[in-house]
Amino acid sequence: MSLDLAQQFDNVLKNTKHTLIFMAQDFSGDAVGSAWATYFFLKKNNIEATVVVPSDENYLQRFSFLTKPEDLMDSLAGARDFVLAFNTKFNKITNVRTERVEDELRIFITPEKGSIDPRDFSFIPAKFKYDLVIVLGSPDKESLGKVYEENPDIFYEVPVVNIDHHTENDNFGQVNIVDITASSTSEVVADLFSKINEKSIDETMAESLLTGIIDATNSFQKKNTSPKSLQIGAMLMTKGADQQKIIRYLYKTQPLHLLKLWGRVMARLYWEDEISLAWAPVFLEDFVQSRSKPSDVPFILDKIKENYSAGKIFMVLYNETPGQVRGVIKCINSDQLKKVAEILEAKAIGDVCEFSLQSGDTTEAGQHIVEKLRTGLVL
Repeated sequence: MSLDLAQQFDNVLKNTKHTLIFMAQDFSGDAVGSAWATYFFLKKNNIEATVVVPSDENYLQRFSFLTKPEDLMDSLAGARDFVLAFNTKFNKITNVRTERVEDELRIFITPEKGSIDPRDFSFIPAKFKYDLVIVLGSPDKESLGKVYEENPDIFYEVPVVNIDHHTENDNFGQVNIVDITASSTSEVVADLFSKINEKSIDETMAESLLTGIIDATNSFQKKNTSPKSLQIGAMLMTKGADQQKIIRYLYKTQPLHLLKLWGRVMARLYWEDEISLAWAPVFLEDFVQSRSKPSDVPFILDKIKENYSAGKIFMVLYNETPGQVRGVIKCINSDQLKKVAEILEAKAIGDVCEFSLQSGDTTEAGQHIVEKLRTGLVL
């Protein structure tokens, strides 16, 4: 009889001593909630855990009300040792010492007999000190960004558990727990933990998971909210998660960097009356000056939608790379979003439509998109 995913995950954890927890480079509140909760769940099961999170104190400030993991790092520095091996079968080593000279570390080796044959040396990487990798809310390894680019070996040498809710997830793990019907990765994680041992979910975990779900569903108002989302949310509240406190921190007390970004974007907002479109370009300078990042764009899009009641379509564009523009669109209803996605030959995921254009100018790219929408919607 085959094991279900929760049983597979539980079995993997039984043979685990130290776990790395990853989230996408452009992480969201959902990723933070699920990562924090996973960390404390593992610690409660006597498993050492470390969360790898891109260094972004401004964004994490939004979640400062949550109990923060003690073991956080933004790179995999020191994740493995490298071994300088010497064959002593025919010539033993009697002494080894090291010396630092400016930018060098010199290793002095004293052989028992004469000189050393270079063929007796080998330089090999040791095993990683982690025996499990858990990736949360990332559709593929590449979305992890720099940490994957600099350390691809760990994803082939260490077992990977991939937990996500995105439809585009490419099932890159040895264990793939992907529920595309879920509202969020936090919902998937909460469901997973409750199946393994619901009694182990304490107030700290519950508050992190409910924060992730609330952030992903806009406080259960988005269309991705399902009866199961509400059921799991209710379960987390019985575990001590304070819904009103979470909402107060997420929506009523905005971090300064978000307010700065919002102000800069609103200063150059465009209104296209013919198609009821409110849109704005976000420049690289906006992110730098406000100390924000692309993952803050959904917040800006929601604010534009809130402030333009006459709008039917809402769009924000920003440079994903110097030569590529990323666009995110929301609409007043799913039918409008579907039509917009068809016109732009893009994919609608949940309540947003996302697309990329080869361009280095966000304003110029926006005008091009406006013209396409005007042609498709008016004619």
